[in-house]
Amino acid sequence: MSFGGPQWPQEPQQGGQQGYGQQPQGQQGYGRQQPGFGQQQGYGQQPQAFPGAQGAQGSQDPFPGAQGGGGTPDWGALADASASRNRRKRWMVIGGGALAALVVGAIVATAVVATGEKNDRAKNGGGPTGTVAPTASTTPEPTFSSVAPPPPPNPKDYISDPKKDKAPISAEGLFPGKKLTMNKRPYKKGATSATTDCAAVTQGGLGAVLKKNGCQKVLRATYVKDGVAITVGVAVFPSEAAALKAKTQATGGIAPLVGAGVGDFCHATVCLRRSNSVGRYAYFTQAGFANGKKVTKADKPVFQASDDLGTFAFNQIYARGRAQASAAAGAPGE
Repeated sequence: MSFGGPQWPQEPQQGGQQGYGQQPQGQQGYGRQQPGFGQQQGYGQQPQAFPGAQGAQGSQDPFPGAQGGGGTPDWGALADASASRNRRKRWMVIGGGALAALVVGAIVATAVVATGEKNDRAKNGGGPTGTVAPTASTTPEPTFSSVAPPPPPNPKDYISDPKKDKAPISAEGLFPGKKLTMNKRPYKKGATSATTDCAAVTQGGLGAVLKKNGCQKVLRATYVKDGVAITVGVAVFPSEAAALKAKTQATGGIAPLVGAGVGDFCHATVCLRRSNSVGRYAYFTQAGFANGKKVTKADKPVFQASDDLGTFAFNQIYARGRAQASAAAGAPGE
């Protein structure tokens, strides 16, 4: 029975502009390198009538277009070119400075985050790299023991060992009330009895079997339903092994218990006898017709009554073990 890194903006590509720093295709540039600009300029090209004009000192004129005797340089063009170059240089300086500022900012931000994480770990007891330690909780967290709790007591242990099976036992405690119901089938209770003279409440050879195996007490009760009477007897033994032997060796049967409105039955006739055991208890039933009619295999009500009372006896014995096991589990020091 079963209980039982960020993508930085790319620097704009510097494209050469026609007329600034490179010569137009197919034309010879007449100018010299201007100090500080680094690119050859093509301003003030000479008319074809004056190619390669030289100054009085035999060197090239420092100002293209001012030839031998009186041509003036294009000062406006020179000024515009110089301003343009200065603007480009300023934008390059500004762009480079912005890029450098972004890089420095990123480095500083990373350092700040890393320092913050380090401080948090130091403050909160550390934590895995790359994670933020949780803030301290004001509610204490529950703690659990690493020791597994002991298993609950087994009820069968308490109905098998007399050192544990110490609860009082009586007929009224084992067979309480005035009736019982099994699977919606009601049975009225008759008389009950209890005795330490086990053989005195048996028929046939059952008395000798009980005595030989150390029977200590027999408790009986009789129930009736629709003309069928059943006596159930529970015998108590000093051990589980002794009760098992009594069940195996059983012959004869428990004597019918009359009284409390139930007349004599199962005398000089055929009745149904059964035996079983659980723990240190053996239980027996004797069922028959109250009017003395012989029981046959076709008499299903008798067999049903015997099954119901045998199941009831088992349940009551096991309930006794369960009650004692529960009490032991709740007792201090257990």
